[in-house]
Amino acid sequence: MTRTPHPEEIALAAPTVAPLDPGALARIVRLSLDEDLGGDPGRDVTTQATIPSDVRVSGVVAAREECVLAGVDAIGETMRQVAARHDLPVPSIVLEAADGDRLAPGAVIARLEGPGHVVLIAERTLLNLMSRASGVATHTRRWADALAGTGAHVLDTRKTTPGLREIEKYAVRVGGGVNKRMGLFDCAMVKDNHIVAAGSVAAAIARIGDAYPDVPVQVEVEDAVQAAEAIAAGARFLMLDNMPPETMRALVDQVRAGEGATGKVWLEATGGLTLANVRDVAAAGVDFMSVGALTHSSPIVDLGLDLA
Repeated sequence: MTRTPHPEEIALAAPTVAPLDPGALARIVRLSLDEDLGGDPGRDVTTQATIPSDVRVSGVVAAREECVLAGVDAIGETMRQVAARHDLPVPSIVLEAADGDRLAPGAVIARLEGPGHVVLIAERTLLNLMSRASGVATHTRRWADALAGTGAHVLDTRKTTPGLREIEKYAVRVGGGVNKRMGLFDCAMVKDNHIVAAGSVAAAIARIGDAYPDVPVQVEVEDAVQAAEAIAAGARFLMLDNMPPETMRALVDQVRAGEGATGKVWLEATGGLTLANVRDVAAAGVDFMSVGALTHSSPIVDLGLDLA
């Protein structure tokens, strides 16, 4: 799993969308096909019984509702893997939309032509992945649009579907959001249980620095005392957890007033965020807002594959 730039790095750089790792996509497709076909090469008893292997078909992948498209590479990867499993030619694929496009109902995403066995066996896997990714991208875009002009960015969390983290976090990027961290391996996030176990905020930060000096540290704080302790111990990324607006604003002002001595401290609001209150929270002066719902509660987008 490749490292994704951390939120503060994204904020300092020109907006970019890091591509989906091809290796991760290949793994996700392989496991999805194994699940659907009962192994490798597996079988589709309906398609393989009713349609001769030399029959060719043509069709389109299209949006059935308004959405932000994500995961289009799943079409080609799924077709290639199915063709390889069954020793058949790979269908031709002509893409008519790209990840990040805002699509209207009926918009054609791709045109396909090739062996019917490959197209129909691949159908549900590629639609599942694209529908899920497009759902996350569409939901994320609503948050990114709501924050437009505030200077704040929306972040995702680790509340992802097991096995689909790479594609879901890619979809967040497509939708205009920022990845907080890929996993437990690339960023230390000190939360309440770590503080209790270590004895204090400062002790937790010190132990991380001793064990993993190259890893960035983020600290979840609940009040100004914890924030001051974390900054004094060297933390430069604080998560302000479930704070009332007036408390958050006062704490942000306190941290900003000290940045002449400490340097920039990145501040993230977390907990209790909605599309209705997100601009009010941004007005407190935070840099980021983390929203687990981007990945754990985004509805899928209705996409379809129809033969001509």
